[in-house]
Amino acid sequence: MPKTYPPFRADHIGSLLRPQSLRQAFREHAAGRMADAEFAKVQDIAIRDVVALQEQVGLSVVTDGEFRRGSYWGRFVERMDGFVIKPADFKFRNDAGEEVAFTAPYALTPLRRTQPLVLDEFAALRAVTQATPKVTIPAPSTMHFYRCSDYADPSAYRDVDKFFADLTAIFQAEVSALAAAGCRYIQLDEVAIAMLCDPAIRAQVVAMGQDPDDLAGRYTDAINQAVATAPSDMAIGVHVCRGNLKGHYLAQGGYDSVAERFFADARVTHFLLEYDTPRAGDFAPLRFVPKDKGVVLGLVSSKTAELESLDLLKRRVGEAGAFIDLSRLGISPQCGFASTVTGNPLTEADQRAKLRLLVEAADAIWH
Repeated sequence: MPKTYPPFRADHIGSLLRPQSLRQAFREHAAGRMADAEFAKVQDIAIRDVVALQEQVGLSVVTDGEFRRGSYWGRFVERMDGFVIKPADFKFRNDAGEEVAFTAPYALTPLRRTQPLVLDEFAALRAVTQATPKVTIPAPSTMHFYRCSDYADPSAYRDVDKFFADLTAIFQAEVSALAAAGCRYIQLDEVAIAMLCDPAIRAQVVAMGQDPDDLAGRYTDAINQAVATAPSDMAIGVHVCRGNLKGHYLAQGGYDSVAERFFADARVTHFLLEYDTPRAGDFAPLRFVPKDKGVVLGLVSSKTAELESLDLLKRRVGEAGAFIDLSRLGISPQCGFASTVTGNPLTEADQRAKLRLLVEAADAIWH
């Protein structure tokens, strides 16, 4: 994979709207009314269909829509020994001021990888596409930040360094397994660093007895440790996300407070950055992205049904070009369309139109 720009001019973040049949299957399976084998069959059918959708709109990179997951991090955590689920210390919100609580991983016992975490997702995806399959993985900070003042039982981890050493060793084993299976594009979903761009959240973190800048550095180091076993020809993207739940978000604020260190220190090939609303700030922090790394601009909203115009995307990419060379850019939605089974308030037709727009815009801008 090329190292000086994103591997694809038109990309997407990973999760896609689950069809009604799959949402119903999740409910039936959770209630014990659907056997594992039948549930897997419904997932397989839905994945083949959503891969076909991505190929039909012209994307060269595809995911399985995260159709085997209840949430973007849920299945990953469930397959790891040691975690239980507790309430998070933060809340989602929207522009109307409504708040939504959510949950977070909590290490009750020492962490262990006793089975593959996403390897089966990659194998099944690769079997149904000729395009490049991308696997999404929650960044290590996901397992810590949402309860950063109380992330583990003291009997399991009294030392945060030991917690991250065990956690990133699990990531390394999974990345090695994915590489051996032929995976060459992994995306880490990093929410905590984006949240640490929000002045209100930074103040909340300080009130918890934590240092926001120290946390941002720790999480960057954790990313580097997590992908330390990746081969040199594997593309590693980091999606920096402000939260995405039924159209709600967790944070706002530009990348200024983390950009210089994070962009320079993260040992990845490219960043997938949210830029769909003024909440994301301006493009000036892109000047800190080293010349051997690329950026995918998240200019298309996955939170609303309104379809952006081609002219808007061209103009926004041009504005970013004042701070980073156009040859190092790509475009995508700002986030996935369904970080949980429920999904965002769009239709499947809206989703198709937005994915198709990305391909059209990329062709118009870079060809």
